[in-house]
Amino acid sequence: MLSHDIMVVRIEVKMGIWDRYAEFVYRVATGSKRRRITIMPVAALFFFGLVVLFVFASSWIDRWLAFLHFDSTWWSLGLSVLLLVPGCLIMLWPVMQFFRARGTPVPFNPPPKLITTGLYAFVRNPMLLGLFLVMLGLGVLFGSLPLIFIFTPLFILLNVLYLKAIEEKEMEKRFGEEYLEYKRKVPMFIPRLKKRK
Repeated sequence: MLSHDIMVVRIEVKMGIWDRYAEFVYRVATGSKRRRITIMPVAALFFFGLVVLFVFASSWIDRWLAFLHFDSTWWSLGLSVLLLVPGCLIMLWPVMQFFRARGTPVPFNPPPKLITTGLYAFVRNPMLLGLFLVMLGLGVLFGSLPLIFIFTPLFILLNVLYLKAIEEKEMEKRFGEEYLEYKRKVPMFIPRLKKRK
């Protein structure tokens, strides 16, 4: 019986790699300003490097498998503008909100308080939603089926996994019940037509 209890304690104490990373993000986000400022550019470069890698990978596949590429037409140009302009605006508006709240979009140097106004009243991750629209818009603009149907969905999937495994855990720890309530009311990416009470 005692060995069973010890085993249960070991299982409860043992943290997974994602839990440890969420704990690391929490410690940096709530730690010294110097540490946040040091780690922030590395994290930002990694994230935007991943976006650039996905766009270039799709371009390489377009050249390698020419049948997955379509030529630009008036409708593809118009559709790309309809995706790119709102996508850029949706991405930039929350960035300005973060800077006004004395934080950055990088999880290692976030605003000190939970932002639930502006676009955050409708979706929890408007910056990513805007980036997804921009990636789809680039796919249409460049005539890249791989960017539209492979790399953008893969990028969305990776971000959802990251948000669920790391960022949401870190925010629950930092903001507690306030974040849990916000998470219950506001969807991750797709705004509800009717607000939940």
